Amino acid sequence: MSEEILINTTPNETRVAMVENGILQEVLLERNQKSSIVGNIYIGRVEKIIPGLQSAFVDIGLQRSAFMHVSDVCSQKKIFRLEGKTDEEDQQAIHNNNLPISKIIHEGQKIVVQVYKDTIGSKGARVTCKLSIPSRFLVLLPNEPTVNTLSIRIIDEQERQRLENILDGLKTQQNSHGLIARTNAEGCTEEDLNRDYAFLQKLWAKVDKRIQQGKFKQLVYHEFDLPTKTIRDFVSSDVRSVRTDSFTVFIKLKKFLKEFVPEWKGELVHYKGVRPIFDFHNIDDEIDRALNQFVALKSGGNLVIDQNEAMTTIDVNTGKFVGYKNQEETVFRTNLEAAQMIARQVRLRNLGGIIIADFIDMDEEEHKQQVQTTLKEYLDQDPTRTFIHGITQLGLIEITRKRTTENLQQMLTEKCQNCSGSGLVKTVESVCYELFREIIRTVRQFQTGQIRVIASTSLVDYIYEEQTESLAELEEELGKRISMQPENSYSQEQFDVVLM
Repeated sequence: MSEEILINTTPNETRVAMVENGILQEVLLERNQKSSIVGNIYIGRVEKIIPGLQSAFVDIGLQRSAFMHVSDVCSQKKIFRLEGKTDEEDQQAIHNNNLPISKIIHEGQKIVVQVYKDTIGSKGARVTCKLSIPSRFLVLLPNEPTVNTLSIRIIDEQERQRLENILDGLKTQQNSHGLIARTNAEGCTEEDLNRDYAFLQKLWAKVDKRIQQGKFKQLVYHEFDLPTKTIRDFVSSDVRSVRTDSFTVFIKLKKFLKEFVPEWKGELVHYKGVRPIFDFHNIDDEIDRALNQFVALKSGGNLVIDQNEAMTTIDVNTGKFVGYKNQEETVFRTNLEAAQMIARQVRLRNLGGIIIADFIDMDEEEHKQQVQTTLKEYLDQDPTRTFIHGITQLGLIEITRKRTTENLQQMLTEKCQNCSGSGLVKTVESVCYELFREIIRTVRQFQTGQIRVIASTSLVDYIYEEQTESLAELEEELGKRISMQPENSYSQEQFDVVLM
């Protein structure tokens, strides 16, 4: 697989595009006024306990208080020693989530938390006491000495055993922190892991010192900026080049690569072209298409993607595709193509939470299984954790994907002022009849000589072209003259009835 990373930087925004074999797979975005805080560690204050939800709100200095569930508290033993309980009983109760949150933390308490989900819509950030500090190959889990594991994406048993042995050796150096070997650790040397571990130990020592000396609502650890984080998390032997149009970013990444990724054989390029780097690679066009509800398939079929608060639904249609001898084969081929496209769109649009894919109905069980297997195969290439939960009785495939930041639509769009975000507006005919009812109500309620209607140009044109007789009948019934004034700035549903 040939991968390329493109980095576009402007004074207020940084964008990163992941391109595989010339096809855009993922877009990352960071803006100065609204950058992601996932990974940041704060000294917070427990603001309010919600016993019914087994949760708490934590003030970390943001506009909205952060939300923390009891399952995100029960890992730091030093936070909650229970009176009258032995250490074994205490830990068993914690493990079984039997403790009410009010017995673990209290309002006004100082608590160290890490953000694992950004503020999305009306929901505040999600935080946890289970701190983690990532590097290129390892993740350090402070105060979690029992954790010693590998990424589930490392599937070769021999490699897993080799890495486990190395981790065991690292843990004997200092037994106060847990370790996770990341996917990038596959194939790396023991020297690489030792260097990574030493870096994490020094970094955590600095963070721990800030925690000990810090005050409420203080940021004690800031995650890397987007370009650096991209290099740390995504650069591998599959990536042949990283291109950036910023000389400042180029110098920073060059230094970071030399210090932390010396084994990388790819090319770091400072793009100096006249055309913007995203424009040159047609990235902006791809982003615009990713905001569209409809996605065309090469066969002539299409996907319809609806995003809402509760879930995302994806409907598969054959469209104009009738290219095979029988219907079952046509449906099967369309669903196979759709499975690949769904996996790409999920990653490209950064869809999270519950995703329901409604494939075209198939009769043969073998075909259903092949479609599900194809979907899983392509979703497994997504760095974000994604699960398929099987096919429902209605033939729907349920997918869940970890949601940590806003999706592409939430970042780049806002609700339409005309339709209040519904994507629908009333027909001009419906608005016309609504206007007539409002005129009748107004005349009966108030004493007036005549009526002036200020409305959108489309509504006024419709009344004069299609409803002149109705307007005349209304004037005769009410005994009032009704004049129409078009206003270009009005939306189709907007009008005012003015008494004169």
